[in-house]
Amino acid sequence: MKMIIAVIQDKDSQKLLNKLVDNNFRATKLASTGGFLKSGNTTFMIGTEDIRVDKCLQIIKESCQSRQQLVAPVSPMGGNADSYVPYPVEIEVGGATVFVLPIENFLQF
Repeated sequence: MKMIIAVIQDKDSQKLLNKLVDNNFRATKLASTGGFLKSGNTTFMIGTEDIRVDKCLQIIKESCQSRQQLVAPVSPMGGNADSYVPYPVEIEVGGATVFVLPIENFLQF
């Protein structure tokens, strides 16, 4: 048995949840916050049999697309902010960060 932990953008969470349910995967959905952009993320914890891991990863990959987004850089700390002009920077966001962990024991009460 494996535990799949997938950290995705909030925008993709409902689409992923629907596809997981359609394919008989049981998941726990948690609200989380990203460290880089400090924006909302969703973390899914999915327990599944070893033979279904590839199918689950395929669903995550298809549901969580990366996209370009403009962000305003944070002003410098301790420096002269008068000469600092923040220009939006285009970065790639989205997709998924996925961890697959072995499960030694699974209990359900």
